[in-house]
Amino acid sequence: MFAKILIANRGEIACRVIRTARKLGVRTVAVYSDADARALHVEMADEAVHIGPSPVGESYLRGDRIIAAALATGAEAVHPGYGFLSENPDFVDQVTAAGLVFIGPSATSIRAMGLKDAAKRLMEKAGVPVVPGYHGEAQEIVLLASKAREIGYPVLIKARAGGGGKGMRRVDHPDDFSEALSGARREAKAAFGDDRVLVEKYVDKPRHIEVQVFGDNFGNAVHLFERDCSAQRRHQKVIEEAPAPGMTPALRKAMTEAAVKAAKAISYSGAGTIEFIVDASEGLKADRFWFMEMNTRLQVEHPVTEMVTGVDLVEWQLRVASGEKLPKTQGEIALAGHAFEARIYAEDAAKGFLPATGTLHHLKFPDASPEDAAIRIETGVRAGDAISPFYDPMIAKLVVHAKDRTTGLGALRKALARTEVAGSTVNTAFLAALATDADFAAGDVDTGLIGRHQEALIALPAPSDEATAAAALAATDAGAPGPAADPWSSLAGYAHFHTLARRTRLRFGEENILARVSARPDGRYQVALEAPHDAINSHDLRNLPRTARWPGHVTVFEGAVGHTFAVPDPLAKADEAAAASGSLRAPMPGLVKLVRAAAGDAVIKGQPLLILEAMKMEHTIAAPHDGVIAEIAAEGAQVSDGTVLVRFVEDGQA
Repeated sequence: MFAKILIANRGEIACRVIRTARKLGVRTVAVYSDADARALHVEMADEAVHIGPSPVGESYLRGDRIIAAALATGAEAVHPGYGFLSENPDFVDQVTAAGLVFIGPSATSIRAMGLKDAAKRLMEKAGVPVVPGYHGEAQEIVLLASKAREIGYPVLIKARAGGGGKGMRRVDHPDDFSEALSGARREAKAAFGDDRVLVEKYVDKPRHIEVQVFGDNFGNAVHLFERDCSAQRRHQKVIEEAPAPGMTPALRKAMTEAAVKAAKAISYSGAGTIEFIVDASEGLKADRFWFMEMNTRLQVEHPVTEMVTGVDLVEWQLRVASGEKLPKTQGEIALAGHAFEARIYAEDAAKGFLPATGTLHHLKFPDASPEDAAIRIETGVRAGDAISPFYDPMIAKLVVHAKDRTTGLGALRKALARTEVAGSTVNTAFLAALATDADFAAGDVDTGLIGRHQEALIALPAPSDEATAAAALAATDAGAPGPAADPWSSLAGYAHFHTLARRTRLRFGEENILARVSARPDGRYQVALEAPHDAINSHDLRNLPRTARWPGHVTVFEGAVGHTFAVPDPLAKADEAAAASGSLRAPMPGLVKLVRAAAGDAVIKGQPLLILEAMKMEHTIAAPHDGVIAEIAAEGAQVSDGTVLVRFVEDGQA
């Protein structure tokens, strides 16, 4: 076993690797950028080395700096985590050339599976079924459009070097092919440095089912059963589970055998995942699945496999990379129970799942598992940490394991309802809605489920009057323990003839709320909400409901929904100009990738004006109303959240 390893990653995966390394007595070296100087993975590691500025191209993608850090600290091996350089064969070559061990597959294996088109040709030769489509080298638009017609619409354009939904477009009609191809190529070029694509048949009711495989350097390869990752939005996974609901013995046998065959075809060593697309239009059948791609690394959703098999996949990675054989044979790996993983992101589901930023002023996960299930939290952040625009906005992975799917899903719902995040917009309410969706609960899931039910899944209930009353009470610091309580404004002080009362103002969205909070002699608080509410009398708020007070705000938690109220500063002057309707502002920090209009152009509502690239994804910014453009951001401009992208000519101006 290694004495010391360097982890060439950040966030929750770096923390995950550190925990297993500690268990095995292996010392760890973390690397970090400017933005991550105080990150949790840096604090947890035995040593940490600064490798550059915040942008990934100047830090976490700088293989030379990572290798230099490993050599300088005496690390023997490099664990890549996932993302960044984890599937870069040139980096693997550089690591081994430096006399270090890469904890993962060989560069040859990564190259064999790294390009989707070449991988599919290889799988065809190995006898693994592949999705009908065009996987050739020629990339002329006329040829690709012709192939799409031959395959038959709808088709899927996919970046051949891609993953995570980047560089991927569904096309339903020939007239839309050119525009979709351009968008896929731009996104692929930005994310992977390769704008080549392949075109495949889009399966009408596709299930995304993948098989965890593991190989060693002695020719052994096993599978650790399947995961279902069909609950996706924008081709990115949301909730994963193991085993796949409705899985039949015949299909499991066929898929796992094909997965092991695929791994052995490239002499694979380490953890890997074979992803299949399954046509579920007539149920799960052994002859209706096809190879999509292989991820030659540890997957984000690997904890669900660990929960149902009892295997520590990171431990296996370290053991195999250090020269040991696989710890178990195929017959020794058993499947037990059911596990779910929900990805908690800083994102706004109601705004097309736009990534969000902000400081996690309040962060609380379930602190105990229910009697009938086990809960596991994988995170790389703490309360007080900031969600950076430079990296993936994942906050945590919430994992539950129970004896069966029904029990596990109930535990997931309860755990989401006990998760509290304040300071950034998060997707916990969306996840809870998905976990209670009738089709999802029944196991009738496919990759289009979220899209079909999206309107209902992203709808947020209005805060109850009790939640609003709790926000008003929290805004007064009434009943707050310790130094948070202001003795001069406390409602619990002495009053001789009448009950002490305090008025406070709140804002929820566009609604202004005026409340009067009074302390009662029996320890309860009475909150009266003025227009547009009716007065609420004698709300029993002796024990403050779940709330979080943070600068200028109060968040009240009702189940998995966090209602955030602004608490206006009475001394602050509102900047009315900033709210003028004549401007269109950036919804997040990013790069103006493409501009489709110019000053003086007359545009109509919904017309695409520019494309903003943020967090490795493209977001189309459209006109909010008809108008004439006065100014528009320059192509290539780096903008911050709230920057004016487009200014419209005001009425009466020339």
